Amino acid sequence: MEVVFDHLQLESILEKHTEKVNAIIDSYKGKKEMLISLLQDIQGEYSYLPRDVLIRVSEKLDISLSQVFSVATFFKSFHLKPRGRHIITVCVGTACHVRGAQRLVDCMERDYNLKPGGTTEDARFTLETVNCLGACALAPVAVVDGEYSGQMNANKISKLLKKYK
Repeated sequence: MEVVFDHLQLESILEKHTEKVNAIIDSYKGKKEMLISLLQDIQGEYSYLPRDVLIRVSEKLDISLSQVFSVATFFKSFHLKPRGRHIITVCVGTACHVRGAQRLVDCMERDYNLKPGGTTEDARFTLETVNCLGACALAPVAVVDGEYSGQMNANKISKLLKKYK
């Protein structure tokens, strides 16, 4: 199967991408101490931090690339890989683990080919696991796009995820 690119359309997309990135970076010009805020703004735009954008940040702000990457990798809130439209967080802390959190994770791996830290091929879901969500009385707990669901099991998580397109 031959893939045919519309080069004018591709060029237009890249140009818009470059303009957005440059505008975000330029708003922080001369403010190297605002690197975290800059990276938050970029991630807000793209839902992750693209490698080429981090290189551009390094060049335009005259900050070493290693420093930019060290900040981007130090904070758990930054992501270097594209993420899904819907973020699923499953608590695997003690209370949730004892009450079957691993079965939720196993269900998502089986039904969606989705492992912790991964994103589905269609970019629909990203799965994350955390050690505690502070809702132990509701264990096991799953959070989808910030909405908590307690006392989850494989059937409930399957029904819940069918709502998300």
